[in-house]
Amino acid sequence: MQSVDPVLLPFWNGRVEQAFRPEARAVMLSGDCHETLASLPRGFAKLIITSPPYNLGKAYEKATALEEYLQALDPIVAQLVKVLAKDGSLCWQVGNYVENSEVFPLDIFYYPFFKRYGLKLRNRIIWHFEHGLHASKRFSGRYEVLLWFTKGDKFTFNLDAVRVPSKYPGKRHYKGPKVGKLSGNPLGKNPSDYWQIVVRDWEIALWEIPNVKNNHPEKTLHPCQFPIELVERCVLALTNEDDWVLDPFSGVGSALLAAVLHNRRAMGCEKDDEYLRIATQRFADLRAGRLPYRPLTRPVYRPTGREKISQMPIEWQAKA
Repeated sequence: MQSVDPVLLPFWNGRVEQAFRPEARAVMLSGDCHETLASLPRGFAKLIITSPPYNLGKAYEKATALEEYLQALDPIVAQLVKVLAKDGSLCWQVGNYVENSEVFPLDIFYYPFFKRYGLKLRNRIIWHFEHGLHASKRFSGRYEVLLWFTKGDKFTFNLDAVRVPSKYPGKRHYKGPKVGKLSGNPLGKNPSDYWQIVVRDWEIALWEIPNVKNNHPEKTLHPCQFPIELVERCVLALTNEDDWVLDPFSGVGSALLAAVLHNRRAMGCEKDDEYLRIATQRFADLRAGRLPYRPLTRPVYRPTGREKISQMPIEWQAKA
């Protein structure tokens, strides 16, 4: 577990506003996001990033048919498009909707949904994780999808802020006018749309960011919690300092914390009082330097094979 030194946050005094102000650094609005979004200024948000509630049998969701669910989201998306800056991005992270053991890939359903609003898909990013519920009648799901849309053709994209180490930094051109010269970038390579944070950190382009389960340092009572590091790369790449980052379904505030960590302005909407309480406490913990936090470049743990739990049980050895 690691926490953030409050000295590293000189741009934020720890205050979380309960109403939107252009000069605020962090805002948490209580209530249904459809109502709260209507009061926000047009085009203020450089990045909207969220994981909307969807039907996975969670206690905080109602069991509705997929089409009804998408129709219910339509007026909210209309408000989001209104508050998104002309050069802004929308990142929509989803898994799968399952009904009677049949899988409906939500990202495929969402694509035409957002295209109707004129948004343009720039990447379909795969977030891979190694742990989750084990299926018995199909292969266990181990990834979710982050759809990155922009409102226009001119948008913020800071590639250098999120480059990863090259596998062969010493590679050189072997022919042509640049023969003998280094062919890569000294800052590293593009992380691509399939990200993994592994033992050697960002060496290959697969987003393997551990999902927030019981042994994750950021775990709260939220059943489907964003890991902070999943948001951080989007914040660094798609916004500049002082830009607004909005999460309309902010839950326990993970996306907002990622924004504040990197000197962005953060705003969230949440109607669950308990999640609001936890998010407020997490902001206080961040400012005090005691927020449990998994840093962006920390390697995913890999067992060495010497741990008892990673060895083949005696009872199974005869069956292996």
